[in-house]
Amino acid sequence: MTSTSEQPLMVARTADTGEDNPYLLGVYAPVGTEIDAEDLQVVGEIPKDLNGVYLRNGPNPRFAPEGRYHWFDGDGMIHAVHLENGKARYRNRWIRTKAFEAESAAGQALWTGVMENPKDNPFGNTHGLGLKDNANTDVVFHRGRILATWYLCGSPYAVDPLSLETLGAEDFLGTLAGDMMAHPKVDEATGELFWFDYGPRPPYLRYGVISADGTVVRTTDIELPGPRLPHDMAITEHYAVLMDLPLVQDLAAAEQGRHKLHFDRSLPSRFGVLPRYGDGSQIRWFEASPCYIYHVVNAWEEGDEVVLDVCRVQRPQPRADAHTPLAKMLSYLRLDAQLHRYRFDLRTGACRESALDDDNTEFPTVDARGVGRRNRYSYAVHISPESTLKFDGLVRHDNLAGTKTEYRFGPGRWGSEAPFAPREGAPVDSADGYLVTFVQDEREGRSELDIFDAADLAAGPVARVLLPQRVPLGFHATWVRADQLDNLRS
Repeated sequence: MTSTSEQPLMVARTADTGEDNPYLLGVYAPVGTEIDAEDLQVVGEIPKDLNGVYLRNGPNPRFAPEGRYHWFDGDGMIHAVHLENGKARYRNRWIRTKAFEAESAAGQALWTGVMENPKDNPFGNTHGLGLKDNANTDVVFHRGRILATWYLCGSPYAVDPLSLETLGAEDFLGTLAGDMMAHPKVDEATGELFWFDYGPRPPYLRYGVISADGTVVRTTDIELPGPRLPHDMAITEHYAVLMDLPLVQDLAAAEQGRHKLHFDRSLPSRFGVLPRYGDGSQIRWFEASPCYIYHVVNAWEEGDEVVLDVCRVQRPQPRADAHTPLAKMLSYLRLDAQLHRYRFDLRTGACRESALDDDNTEFPTVDARGVGRRNRYSYAVHISPESTLKFDGLVRHDNLAGTKTEYRFGPGRWGSEAPFAPREGAPVDSADGYLVTFVQDEREGRSELDIFDAADLAAGPVARVLLPQRVPLGFHATWVRADQLDNLRS
């Protein structure tokens, strides 16, 4: 094992208020060391036909935060476990964004977070928001690189999937002018990347396509009634789906330099369907009941219809008893989302929506090889009823059979997003593969990588890889297959 020591972290409380911030404590507490560890201890046996690397992004503040800390403020850190021939090795690295490097040089935090006025921050994104781009939210694999992105739009940062070296802000051979929102979509069938970004001033939304050769081949502005906060998008074989949801930016707060959101239940949810390579004039809007959507499961085409599965949040607003800024933040982060389906009829313009499940599930995944095509299986984490966001289990939904299978991690054990890792040679969208996730044991203060047979989820993990240090709870993950890594080496 090798390690690189970093400055110790002193971030137990929210500055200015003295309140204990749970997102800086316990299972969320940041780690201050980057390490490499080989030949990790395994309980059970790692399947020989599971080869690749699991990577998970998340917030990990290096320095004590300035002002009130929001979970979205932490510096991005990727934790990765590489599986090869039944062996496992671990590595973690901060994502070295421009802001991270500036604070490293200063030896202290220079930015306030999303709960504070950013007027004195050194710099922000291209939309004029003075917020710190931490690249801490999503991770996707495209053209041999991991792209790490942030939920409020910023520069996509390219990261080597094996060394975790930050390769720099990705501008796609100089063709990307501006920012990119988290959750761009990769179509493995074509090698293309589909993305969007948004801002507080017109144009409020922008959509784009990056070709398989790594250059931006299409950008178009999308007209919206005002500033919004879309979090995800979808693609099908021929279309892209964008969202205009009634979680809106508070204009009065924006004029004072503050980032504040308001859920306007008087507005409908709108879904814009446009041809993949179309422009804003070709978008068709479909209206549905008001809600918010953090994450898309998948989308596909059925005849004249575009079908969209999502995790739908009915009430994305603080609880009535949340009176302090910290209480409001904690309330916003308590997800209550259910699997939901929309059908957009391109012939008639009608929209139909229906609930598919009433359980609280989120951070959905499908077989990455089949994104944008009809899927039988999808996977998600189950949300714990605790006061902070914790994942207490995994769920597999079978669209064909209309059934679900569940597994709970057990008391005091919390998971991460669990991407599907196909068995080598397995057909697309079968359950012939594995789910891979970090699990943190709160009682024992340690973390592990758990591997599940996707076809027999309820049986529990087939292998548990014990990790050399604790992995704080975080955000999104991805699985990069061995064949993708082989292409990288060639």
